[in-house]
Amino acid sequence: RVARAHPSSPLRVRARLMLAAAVSRLVTHRQPFFPLVVRQASAAALRAQPQHHQGATRHRFLLRPPSASLDSTSNQAATARSYMSTKRMAPTKIGTHDGSFHCDEALGCFLLQHTAAYENSEVVRTRDSEVLKGLDIVIDVGATYEPANNRFDHHQRGFDEVFGHGFVTKLSSAGLVYKHFGREIVARVLELPAEDPRVERIYLKVYKSFIEAVDGIDNGVNMWESDKPARYVDGTGLSSRVGKLNPAWNEDFSADKQGEQFAKAMAMTGAEFMDAVKYYGISWLPARQYVEQALDSAKDVHPSGEILKLPCYCPWKEHLFELEAEKGVTDLAKYCLYEDSNGSWRIQAIGLTPTSFDNRKALPAAWRGIRDAALDELSGVPGCVFVHAAGFIGGNKTYEGALAMATKALDMD
Repeated sequence: RVARAHPSSPLRVRARLMLAAAVSRLVTHRQPFFPLVVRQASAAALRAQPQHHQGATRHRFLLRPPSASLDSTSNQAATARSYMSTKRMAPTKIGTHDGSFHCDEALGCFLLQHTAAYENSEVVRTRDSEVLKGLDIVIDVGATYEPANNRFDHHQRGFDEVFGHGFVTKLSSAGLVYKHFGREIVARVLELPAEDPRVERIYLKVYKSFIEAVDGIDNGVNMWESDKPARYVDGTGLSSRVGKLNPAWNEDFSADKQGEQFAKAMAMTGAEFMDAVKYYGISWLPARQYVEQALDSAKDVHPSGEILKLPCYCPWKEHLFELEAEKGVTDLAKYCLYEDSNGSWRIQAIGLTPTSFDNRKALPAAWRGIRDAALDELSGVPGCVFVHAAGFIGGNKTYEGALAMATKALDMD
């Protein structure tokens, strides 16, 4: 508009430069004005579309939502943009199978869209082998695992790929994508250089705490080395919730509906993945230094070294077990003390593992389920707040009181 209003003004030149810079940014960073859709595809629908090639091609592009109708004003703007040609590669496409979907390929597609190579890529859902051949990367379909050719399926006979680093669970498509692209994704999410040592630590931690479960469930790997049935069923896990997004047997199962639900599955799995990476990178990992400080000063708290005092509350359990192993600690701590959000102090029994409900030494049976003044009288320690009926945690109004409770508990059953 400036250029037209001032044809002989220096503003015309400036306006042209600003427009050129804006177009360059769009092309360089490949930032669309609309979310890319997940769609079902047939061979006929895709053969007419340009595919990704190694060499750049001269490409005219028109940015608009795929199903949007354009009014006359929009048509004029779109027509104007269509004259802006530049050298760029055709949009990349991620392939996976159509029909019922699972957590692993939904998460795998989301992960790929957060790499430099495949960000803003369209997801094409099909089992048509001719269509799959023309796609840039294919996961969870095709019966081929060939990283050099960007083919990542795990259903074929003889497939036994694992993550490595001591993990032995067979990989699903999510695990395959994460194995090959995970470091880059973690670095991008946390905005860290790829060579930062924190990237490797979070890369491994997120596999252990998030991705491996998706792999195990998709491949039918039992969590327990036993033929006994589980004591209870947990239907709230991520894989279970993704499964429930599939249209029911008596609902619309059209390709459009499947695509719509698959997009929801990608969003769900992706949001939880991002939360996990950010939690472990921003909250969990920085806590390690405080747990190490507590472990190194344990004998300053109690001569036995069996009572820890955290300088502040933080995620501590997994760090403690790792640090004990790294340092070769033999006198294992039994209780951990920390201040809660109300200014009182907690005494927590340390589990046999970071996630165990069984403890190295539970709080005394005689105290369990008792509170306040009754617990003061029973324990002989003033300021008691409670001891949980299961014996894994208790509280006192002061640090001195919590330490006294822990000290007495060491010599009680």
